[in-house]
Amino acid sequence: MSAQRVWITGASSGIGRALALEMARRGAAVVATARRAEALAELSGAASGLKGSIRAEPADVTDADALELLVARVEAEDGPIDTAILNAGLYLPVRAEEFDLAKFETSFAVNLGGTVKALAPILPRMMARKRGRIAFVASVAGYGGLPTSSAYGATKAALINMAESLKFDCDRHGVTVQVICPGFVETPATEVNPFPMPFIIPAEEAARRIADGLETNRFEIAFPRRFAFILKAINLLPYRLYFPLVARATGWNKPVM
Repeated sequence: MSAQRVWITGASSGIGRALALEMARRGAAVVATARRAEALAELSGAASGLKGSIRAEPADVTDADALELLVARVEAEDGPIDTAILNAGLYLPVRAEEFDLAKFETSFAVNLGGTVKALAPILPRMMARKRGRIAFVASVAGYGGLPTSSAYGATKAALINMAESLKFDCDRHGVTVQVICPGFVETPATEVNPFPMPFIIPAEEAARRIADGLETNRFEIAFPRRFAFILKAINLLPYRLYFPLVARATGWNKPVM
């Protein structure tokens, strides 16, 4: 990643923030985007003394026009973006007992819609240059249904499918497409989970694993590997086995009090 220009959305906290710092340590010129300008300014300052740099570029990923202007300005002033890590997202737990339409609308607007709106200005530029790398941050929750994840998991499953579909065209034009599927990571999003979170890792460790994966051309960057493998294996089971197994593992097999 040394001397590369890397654009990261959702960079103000969690995995995005840790990844921006990890990329700067490796020598990348990071363009950090999120809504919170103050948090991005602090992040940019935290990169002082690192091999690379972090440029704060605040924007809302649900604003397509703002993202188009941002990408055009960055490339005009600094040069082409080599890698785009489309990470912006949120987790809003949903339970059937308290079904909330707004949580679905927000989740799809940010996690899926925001990713597509960030993709729109950068993909055509990379295709025209016949080079570049786009990484979609999905989740192992996109592999199959999990408790409280009906909104979040649906968006992440959509991102995985979108990355798979785009890869066919992008491969022919020299643009690398990757999908990042983390397990449980210590971020504000996981603090609300009311169930056990096996193999949970710090955001800094997640950032290192993502950065390592981005230095390869493998399609999927999934971690922790054991957890990702277990979830993939579970999702191969017939539903008559899948639902009881997941319910027992998460505590959702207990009667509602």
